[in-house]
Amino acid sequence: MTELIWEGKYKDGKKVAPVRIALPFQTIETINESTEDRKRNLDLFAGNKPTEWRNRLIWGDKKYVLPSLLPEFEGKVNLIYIDPPFDTGADFSFTATIPDHPDTEEDESTSFVKEPSIIEQKAYRDTWGKGLDSYLQWFYETVVLLRELLADNGSIYVHLDWHVGHYAKAVMDEVFGEMFIESQIIWQRVTSHSDTHGFGFNHDMILLYAKSQNFTWNPQFVPHDESYIKSHYTQVDKDGRRFRWDNATAAGQGEARRFFGKLIDPPPGTHWRWSQENIDRLIADGRIELTSKGMPQYKRYLDEMKGKVVQSVWTDIHPVNSQAKEDTKYATQKPEALLERIIKASSNEGDLVLDCFCGSGTTAAVAEKLNRRWIACDLGRFAIHTTRKRLLQIPNVKPFVVQNLGKYERQQWASAEFANPEDRAAQERAYRKFIIELYHGQPINGYAWLHGVKAGRMLHVGAVDSPVALGDVKAIIQELWRAVGKDKEIKTNGIDILGWEFAFDINETAAQQAAASKVDVKFKKIPREVLEKKAVEQGDIHFYELAALDVKVNVKGKSVELKLKDFVVPPDDVPEEVRKAIVHWSQWIDYWAVDWDYKEDTFHNQWQSYRTKKNPKIELAAKFTYEAAGTYTVVVKVIDILGNDTTKLLQVEVG
Repeated sequence: MTELIWEGKYKDGKKVAPVRIALPFQTIETINESTEDRKRNLDLFAGNKPTEWRNRLIWGDKKYVLPSLLPEFEGKVNLIYIDPPFDTGADFSFTATIPDHPDTEEDESTSFVKEPSIIEQKAYRDTWGKGLDSYLQWFYETVVLLRELLADNGSIYVHLDWHVGHYAKAVMDEVFGEMFIESQIIWQRVTSHSDTHGFGFNHDMILLYAKSQNFTWNPQFVPHDESYIKSHYTQVDKDGRRFRWDNATAAGQGEARRFFGKLIDPPPGTHWRWSQENIDRLIADGRIELTSKGMPQYKRYLDEMKGKVVQSVWTDIHPVNSQAKEDTKYATQKPEALLERIIKASSNEGDLVLDCFCGSGTTAAVAEKLNRRWIACDLGRFAIHTTRKRLLQIPNVKPFVVQNLGKYERQQWASAEFANPEDRAAQERAYRKFIIELYHGQPINGYAWLHGVKAGRMLHVGAVDSPVALGDVKAIIQELWRAVGKDKEIKTNGIDILGWEFAFDINETAAQQAAASKVDVKFKKIPREVLEKKAVEQGDIHFYELAALDVKVNVKGKSVELKLKDFVVPPDDVPEEVRKAIVHWSQWIDYWAVDWDYKEDTFHNQWQSYRTKKNPKIELAAKFTYEAAGTYTVVVKVIDILGNDTTKLLQVEVG
């Protein structure tokens, strides 16, 4: 077999294999799950029984996500569709919308381009950093894992264009076997395309490969065009139905049958299409007549035909335009009609569909509507948010979860970077020193909760695998005041608390506690980019302050009303043009949701309001009535127009 070779494919005479670290997934949100569904699943889990299926929306790098799916889904995915980046000029930027002022009657929303995050820039560098060589290695490692996830009757569609399509086909031939390519589809995505030289590139290519010869296949049909109907279905019966007279035989020698009382042999090498019983029925229905030469012919009605079988050139599916109902303003969005054809052709109801470049969520949305199970993954936070909102607009959408690899990915990173099994304390110090230096501070020793200093402010570094809690903040402040009396170098002008995750509502509650102790506290998020060596080496690490949410609670009997009163987004992660366009705090909010009975397991979305293209306004109040009196924990989650989330925890007592 001919093999495509690129720099980096082999090391020490062996092919460089994909990362195979399987990490547990963290469920960070459950959406559209009823109270009854939630209780039933908790009971199943407590009884050590398999829980009910939940479709999955996963935020993370497929380098880690795909091997983490293998323990549960190896050989179980029925259909994979991927639309990977295939243009060297592509990036992860997206168009975000600043909604109009809430007091404005007409929609005066404006848009701006949000540049890719550092983690997305890093992914782009990994993919295209060495040009085509690094792209092909990245693509090869991806499809190796995808093939392992496919069921024996499964197939994969790879959506590309002229930039890399021919190279990708050679890689697919190597991974799947060149005998397992089933189709090379040409999708005419635009009717014309002007190019300075040569014929315009107005199409994409979609490669279809199967895991085995026993793959699922359901032929698809399109209506016959008008010229075909006029030339072939030329006759109309008394009921106004168009029909044609068709051959009553099929290939393969067969025996004679009786027509109108006469035994007639089929022509040599053919057989009559029906049994004698069916022939008698068709004659009685007026569907069979004899020609002038005495041969049977069959009346075929146009309205009984499925249409023309879809071939490999698709010219009937148009791209998503700005006026389309399904438009999400996501640059690489594919039309639902395209995915509907693919999913119908290569899967059945209840089958599992995977898309690990989900983008705007077209695959997940269509799979949901067609009653397939689905897993959708993406590296971009905004892609996950866009997909979440899109799914919520589907009537009766089945419950689904939002997941990531969270602390497990960080634990894996810390074990590799700071491993010191003989001295755990030294390992912790090395980790904290690393984070503090990235924050441009200086480590200090001798304290349990104070780990460094920067510009006169003390620093605390949160643990790798647990959120910074209110108790931690209290301990940090107490140690600071004890240290002030002993160490003249320790200042009291403030503390920066650096954490991967923070307990709900800590930004407000802990800040109030700190203010009472006369200490200025700022909470800074340790970005996930810290895990990426190249991002660290190139200085692409930025720590951002947490946003603050103010919610008013009104309780009347067993009914609770929440009203959003304010939402403050620190300016360090906000483009200047966005800050200037925001005149009311509510313009920051793109989506918010409420878990009315938080059980300290995961956030269960029981109510939500969000902006859409059709309805860009958002509700700022939510109501709920409890069945029983008692004290309940309520969690509010807000996602801003940049895709970042902020949570707030409340205690309500109803009677």
